[in-house]
Amino acid sequence: MRHPGETTSIDICVCTFQRVELLHTLESLDRLKMMKDHEVRIIVVDNDWKPTAKALVDDFAKKSKHPIAYLHAPAGNISIARNKCLEASTAKLVAFIDDDEIVTENWLKCLIQEMQTSGADVVLGPVIARHLDPAPNWLKSGDFHSTYPVWIKGQIRTGYTCNVLMKMSAPSLSGRRFNLLRGQTGGEDTEFFKKVFECGGRFSYSENAIVTETVPEKRATFDWLMKRRFRAGQTHGKLLAEPLGTAAKVFETARALSKVFYCALCYCLHITSRTRRNTALLRGGLHIGTVSGILGFNELEQYGMSASTGVSNEPT
Repeated sequence: MRHPGETTSIDICVCTFQRVELLHTLESLDRLKMMKDHEVRIIVVDNDWKPTAKALVDDFAKKSKHPIAYLHAPAGNISIARNKCLEASTAKLVAFIDDDEIVTENWLKCLIQEMQTSGADVVLGPVIARHLDPAPNWLKSGDFHSTYPVWIKGQIRTGYTCNVLMKMSAPSLSGRRFNLLRGQTGGEDTEFFKKVFECGGRFSYSENAIVTETVPEKRATFDWLMKRRFRAGQTHGKLLAEPLGTAAKVFETARALSKVFYCALCYCLHITSRTRRNTALLRGGLHIGTVSGILGFNELEQYGMSASTGVSNEPT
């Protein structure tokens, strides 16, 4: 319980990997409208092999109205960077956003108010995609790049790190860390918040805690979206299969395959609508990924860069 006049500390964590958009993210954080009894610090963790973001962050810190801590956590593994944030944090509340996002002025206030009202341990906000003019109309109308929570039987049972506020005193969050084995495949945040829920963590959602993200041209393609959906399905399948025996895995595989066939039917029914047929294909890709995950196939790597090859994986 917070006493009158007591200040609540908040660390806003931003993991970065070779993104020039980081500057715009920091500028938006500087425009935040703050509540008088809350104080903010920004933690930037650079996941590149070399501290390539240090100069940018140090330069911005000189004029920022919030204290900024820069940390280098090399290895091209996003879980290492996220864990570095948690280890460096001393605040009562911790927020995460991505290094290519822009927060709205009332973003943090809305998250805090929802946490106070609901009593939740974790509050999620929406990430609204902004498309550039060259993006095809089907992509814009389908809104495939925006991020929202998923409700199952009226509950949010997992989350994401692109727009979240966490109460670090909650037993379900105490000492919890991101799985290093998912640090290059992605899905580490899905697993993290799934375990928070399983340990009694309470989730809520603030629709007005808006973060925006401009979709670069290289992501505004069907192929990129399909790869993303397939990998998300793989993560879901692996997490689903972990506690199951052979018979239950067979059942879940059959159920996922039935959804694939349903998506194929939807594709045929909506063959004249590019948005609807692509929606069906992408959902089918998700369920195929689920089958892949249940059967134990390796997940696609999407984060970081190989130190030996210098080839960068596309971060999610």
